[in-house]
Amino acid sequence: MAGPGIPAGAEGGDHRVSIDVLIVDDDELIRVGLRAIIDAQPDLRVVGEAGDGAEVPPLVAKLRPRVVLMDVRMPAIDGIQATRRLLAASADPPRVLVITTFANDEYVYDALRAGASGFLLKRSRPSEVVEAIRVVAVGESLLFPAAIRQLVGAYGGRGGDGLRSARLTDREAEVLRLMATGLSNTEIAGRLVVGVETVKTHVGNVLAKLGVRDRTQAVIAAYESGFVVPSG
Repeated sequence: MAGPGIPAGAEGGDHRVSIDVLIVDDDELIRVGLRAIIDAQPDLRVVGEAGDGAEVPPLVAKLRPRVVLMDVRMPAIDGIQATRRLLAASADPPRVLVITTFANDEYVYDALRAGASGFLLKRSRPSEVVEAIRVVAVGESLLFPAAIRQLVGAYGGRGGDGLRSARLTDREAEVLRLMATGLSNTEIAGRLVVGVETVKTHVGNVLAKLGVRDRTQAVIAAYESGFVVPSG
């Protein structure tokens, strides 16, 4: 089923359909720049803007964007709190793409743990901005897997049971390890010599067993539990 702000068929990576985006940043210049970049694309559309995280839940309920571009540092309600509130307020929340100045930032890691699907540097090129939105909207690959690995290595806790309590099957465990390397569903299917729909089923089972909403949180759980060890 298609999520909010993205018509049926878009999950397959068809960029001809419109992905609705909400921009949240306390800097008006940043919002103006992002709007110009996004609205220049035929498959992306800015449906609203906000200057503080407190405005996010009601705007999402009204506008139903597929992706929220969320500044991680705001003076009142920051991106971490806003992400938590958004996920708690909506049964079918949009993907959150955190906007940050520094990649190796504990705020970014906390936002990812809170439920953000990825992050984007404010100095990113326009092409990187639009591709990041498309990646998190579809949700079939991991955005910047090496950077997420570095964040977990720097700020993540160690311990847990290596996900033994999740009772993953051998194939589900294999799929999770491949997800952690950043492979898309199509790439995993090629590696395992199975169909893409089979991989989607395994990914769905992994998310359900781990109790997480997307592959970013699944990969973080894999690292933090010691199931996958950050390296490089």
